[in-house]
Amino acid sequence: MITLISPAKTLDLSTSEFPVYSLPDFQKETFELVRIMQKKSIQDLQNLMGISENLAVLNKQRFVDFQKKFEIQNSKQSLLAFKGDVYMQIDVENYSKEDFEFAQERLRILSGLYGMLKPLDLIQPYRLEMGIRLENKNGKNLYEFWGTRIAKAINEVAKGETLVNLASHEYFKAVDQKILEPKVITPIFQEYRNGKYEIIGLFAKKARGMMVNHIIKNRINDPELLKTFNESNYEWVGEDADGIWRFVR
Repeated sequence: MITLISPAKTLDLSTSEFPVYSLPDFQKETFELVRIMQKKSIQDLQNLMGISENLAVLNKQRFVDFQKKFEIQNSKQSLLAFKGDVYMQIDVENYSKEDFEFAQERLRILSGLYGMLKPLDLIQPYRLEMGIRLENKNGKNLYEFWGTRIAKAINEVAKGETLVNLASHEYFKAVDQKILEPKVITPIFQEYRNGKYEIIGLFAKKARGMMVNHIIKNRINDPELLKTFNESNYEWVGEDADGIWRFVR
């Protein structure tokens, strides 16, 4: 069983005290995108990403400073660097060596800049969301840039096992469904509001993080065991024909 999640915009760039790391698989493609981004002006970045001038200045500098080698002095392990709503529920501060080893084998993180990351892959700070329209040699956006690469990489790591999709719609769109081999299960998390169950963005993100943490801490490798997930009072209530597993509270 392989679990897939999205990255986060928020980064923790403090020095990592965890000594083990790996390197991203798509470095050639990453540096190709970095070269494109280095040519963008601050105004270009504002328009492209819909961000403030301050954020554009910060990220312009990040691309200018991007180093040709990933080293612990200029980078940080992806699972430790991302700090969004999903990642705040992943208790990495208390992970054992064995927890990290399981995560490294069974968890993958999608990324607009890096394609797909292992948890201990070193990343340099960046902001490049998968959904932006960035002209490149393969097309007009990052979905066209990555093409079939991510799906092929998932096929290689999954080797016929089930894929648990805890990524957002924006990021999972980068996985070419036409060539994806593993069966896909997509858990969704709903809240009871005004007489019906609905997805509330913030709560859904936190729940995805809780499920990732649950999978890692309990070494879950059988999708059927996910049906027992009951963190924060969620409970499994059924599945749809297209692989959607519903958890409600």
